[in-house]
Amino acid sequence: MDQYAVVGNPIAHSKSPSIHAEFAQQTQQLLNYKTLLGDELQFEQQVVDFFAQGGKGLNVTVPFKERAYAMCDVLSQRAKQAGAVNTLLMSKNGDLFGDNTDGVGMVRDIVVNHRQSFAGKRVLILGAGGAVRGVLEPILDEKPVSVTIANRTVEKAQVLADHFACSASSFEALEGSFDIIINGTSASLSGHLPPLKEELLGEQTWCYDMMYGKHGTVFLQWAEQRGVKGADGLGMLVGQAAEAFYLWRQVRPETTALVDQLRAQMDD
Repeated sequence: MDQYAVVGNPIAHSKSPSIHAEFAQQTQQLLNYKTLLGDELQFEQQVVDFFAQGGKGLNVTVPFKERAYAMCDVLSQRAKQAGAVNTLLMSKNGDLFGDNTDGVGMVRDIVVNHRQSFAGKRVLILGAGGAVRGVLEPILDEKPVSVTIANRTVEKAQVLADHFACSASSFEALEGSFDIIINGTSASLSGHLPPLKEELLGEQTWCYDMMYGKHGTVFLQWAEQRGVKGADGLGMLVGQAAEAFYLWRQVRPETTALVDQLRAQMDD
């Protein structure tokens, strides 16, 4: 049976094995998918050993995405733009191929599952870390009228803005309302919120948090208290997994029902 895994540290909490088991059942694919606790010192050797033992594909999560990127012989365009890899496969000629499915997973969740369009919209992205870098190109491909990256350290936002030809700002300097606001900071998981002005929210604003949690993130609670709807990143998690599954198996699983199923399990 074909072997797949997700490698990260920590990894025991990962939903990826259950997600890919569901995909396999849905698409009638025979495969086994497990977790692999990444070793800070031996990560590269673990990857080499996994494929040497016949492994077919690896997902890579925190904190190894940049190290996986550095290992690859061949990179997809979106991996190059992201500067990080979350999906690995070994090509027939023995080259290690790396892709980044985070951005396309998020965009597909927003556009398909939540029926939100980026086209012609003013988009604000909070944060300037690796998570944001990984989603910028797929967002820009959707033809928004503008994309602004806001970060506590404006210099970090400016580096991304220069690379992707969009705008950078501090939180304080943001003006006017935006159509779509995406939180790419991990702060909301620890109960913190960037210093956001209420004027950023208009009547038609829709918010998205790349993180997810049982009771909704602090960012989404902030938006909801002001009458603004949104969604968390659970669908992004499933979406990036579906894209990786497609890369490995050339079959695209359906994701909407699985997101609902995972949400129900979280609420139990």
